[in-house]
Amino acid sequence: MVNSVPNAKFGIAFCEASGACKIRVEGNDEELTALAEKNAANLAAGHSFIVFMKDCYPLNVLNSIQTIPEVCNIYCATANQTEVIIVKSKTGCGILGIIDGSRPKGVENKEDKEWRKKFLRDIKYKL
Repeated sequence: MVNSVPNAKFGIAFCEASGACKIRVEGNDEELTALAEKNAANLAAGHSFIVFMKDCYPLNVLNSIQTIPEVCNIYCATANQTEVIIVKSKTGCGILGIIDGSRPKGVENKEDKEWRKKFLRDIKYKL
């Protein structure tokens, strides 16, 4: 995280699925770390992790997270409200998928496209 965006604040929580089966928590912001811990405990899905961040966007750190050898899949990288679909079995829980944000409200017009391109330039995602 800090290698991608040095001033980013974050909290990460990881749910172990073997051994002691504990929730591991790290971060550089107490509020975000507590939020990650609380949400990981609510998910309780083995070998899953959750990251909360501020002062950066998910796309600023996504590539760095994907290069971590232990990361197999990323279900969602968003600033939107989300819902996590979980299945529970006799042995544990697993994440089936994520509902990310809202349904489309229409088709992008010329002004929408200009706003989107400007926004992506403003956050230094596109030139």
